Amino acid sequence: LSLRSPSEYAATGSCRQFFLNVGQANAEILPREAPQRQRLLLEALACLKIPGTKIGAEDAEVLGWLLCELGGEYIRNSGGNLLQGLSRCGSLLPEQEEAIRDIVSGGNTTFGPPSAWSAFTLSQLSGLIPVLGHGILRQIPK
Repeated sequence: LSLRSPSEYAATGSCRQFFLNVGQANAEILPREAPQRQRLLLEALACLKIPGTKIGAEDAEVLGWLLCELGGEYIRNSGGNLLQGLSRCGSLLPEQEEAIRDIVSGGNTTFGPPSAWSAFTLSQLSGLIPVLGHGILRQIPK
């Protein structure tokens, strides 16, 4: 995995494809604490021209495992766009977990409020079940 800056891809327009490949690669190559993970995230955000802290569903798909590096502000401002990607992270920081609970509790996601979730919804978000907490899980229909 070669680490380059987005400017090196600007002429060819291939930085989006590069980060799509990175996002789909094995995230375990770099340990969670590795500074390269944050650097890759910052370069991907620059490549995708994400101006603030709101990430759309299409860009979330490109980012792949890089979503696991996002802070709580990105998670909150992106609504439910990141939930499926975040469910594949394995481990999340407390700040990320809190943001996920806020989003889910608000019910303003493509999945709707927990009271409207189905078994299919739970399968899509299965990685987030330990994060949701008893209060949210109680709302999900049996």
